[in-house]
Amino acid sequence: MKEQVLDSMELERERGITIKAQTVRLEYKAQDGETYILNLIDTPGHVDFTYEVSRSLSACEGALLVVDASQGVEAQTLANVYQAIDVDLEIVPVLNKIDLPAAEPDRVKAQIEDVIGIDATEAVEISAKTGMGVPEVLEAIVTKLPAPDGDADAALKALLVDSWYDPYLGVVVLVRIIDGVLKKGMRIRMMGADAVYTVDQVGVSTPKKTPVDALGPGEIGYLTAQIKEVADTSVGDTITDDRRPTTEPLPGFKPSVPVVFCGIFPVDANDFEDLRAAMGKLRLNDASFEFEMETSAALGFGFRCGFLGLLHLEIIRERLEREFNLDLITTAPSVVYDIHLTDGSKIELHNPADLPDPVRIDHMEEPWIKATIMAPDEYLGGILKLCEERRGVQQDLTYAGSRAMVVYELPLNEVVFDFYDRLKSVSKGYASFDYQIVEHRPGDLVKMQLLVNEEPVDALSIIVHREKAEARGRSMCEKLKDLIPRHMFKIPIQAAIGGRVIARETIAALRKDVTAKCYGGDATRKRKLLEKQKAGKKKMRQFGRVEIPQEAFIKALKIDG
Repeated sequence: MKEQVLDSMELERERGITIKAQTVRLEYKAQDGETYILNLIDTPGHVDFTYEVSRSLSACEGALLVVDASQGVEAQTLANVYQAIDVDLEIVPVLNKIDLPAAEPDRVKAQIEDVIGIDATEAVEISAKTGMGVPEVLEAIVTKLPAPDGDADAALKALLVDSWYDPYLGVVVLVRIIDGVLKKGMRIRMMGADAVYTVDQVGVSTPKKTPVDALGPGEIGYLTAQIKEVADTSVGDTITDDRRPTTEPLPGFKPSVPVVFCGIFPVDANDFEDLRAAMGKLRLNDASFEFEMETSAALGFGFRCGFLGLLHLEIIRERLEREFNLDLITTAPSVVYDIHLTDGSKIELHNPADLPDPVRIDHMEEPWIKATIMAPDEYLGGILKLCEERRGVQQDLTYAGSRAMVVYELPLNEVVFDFYDRLKSVSKGYASFDYQIVEHRPGDLVKMQLLVNEEPVDALSIIVHREKAEARGRSMCEKLKDLIPRHMFKIPIQAAIGGRVIARETIAALRKDVTAKCYGGDATRKRKLLEKQKAGKKKMRQFGRVEIPQEAFIKALKIDG
């Protein structure tokens, strides 16, 4: 037993966040003397993992809404509550961390009622650290949340909630039984993938995997069936008995819509097949991650990947590097633009390198988001300034107690780089941020390329607003000047829009002191040696290749100050 036992991934323990939803089944002897079986799912809270949350919610009957008694309601609290209300879940509010001196349970209860609009008079006050109030939570689950209703005699109908890859068992599938019974040895059919398997093992997590004979209605458990193909288990699919199938499949989940795209390439081209296998296994474990093959002139073969947000991108990249031992290069994150061409057609642009010739473009549209930011009001000035800098349009500003709630419309490409980091630093970590995509709107956008030694680097080409292009170009050139090591020849770094260079920095060459051997003598001797060196450097520059280190790609794109 260890602290945060459900956060099993090394990355989760390091960062102190939940990334994967985890299920656990507990037996609880209630005060009325009955023993109840509780099926619990612990979900992430961050806006980038809302897909995990929505899947977990649709497998449940009720939810515990845990609110920090010292911080109060945050933006992601709101987002997750509304998801729970949408799927008609019974909600029990719980106030955590009431052992802290800064906790104000009464203020937070009033805030829950004001902001979310659910009754918080009977909210359970607990401290998970000291264990105070935890029995009351378990009682509340038993008394306030409805028991699952399902017919054990009906045909088997189960929801595929999650899946992961085990090197010994193949694909392990997490299911929630709605009707019927799932037993070992049954032949099951996945209705969406239309594949048939024989169940090898059925079990529950307590949190360790424990085999059981059968799973009945309302239970959440796992099954293995020698499933080799990662593609056969799509999350949200309906599992039924092959001999006595159910007629209606379950509604399933809305497929997640990726918001941020970036290219992932192996540093060593020979690792490409390993990367492809690793992505397949990770896709199984994280259904909101999408990828397709792409090639790049500078980086060779790789994948174009779609993510739900920047934290998601960072986590996936770290998981690929750690769990599968790969060295990767990631290109600039970008969003999806709609390009309207002069002939009336419209194309979607995922990668700035694929932008058609500007002569053929009528206009470009970029995605806008509606962002909700909640923060204590003393940080409001800095937050408004940050949103205005990012071309934001203020929609609303309301107060709940001493916390301000601001609603802004912002272009997504201004948010995608480091808006979240900047928001956290402006508000000393107190602001919380949640967003949804609204629509595409026309914008004055241009493609900015970086040339290193007069060669375009396609991993660093980005699409920017024309007003911001010069400042962005200048800051990227300055950063690259510090990040690229000096070579034997001088390297110009230029930012260009089309054929027009808008910013330039030069990395000086490493030079040997060729005049060191001259003692006195005529000045023309020195000049002759320097001219000879200059000619050599010029020739070297024609044939020289500039090695750009991996961290330069990421650091050059961060927008500072």
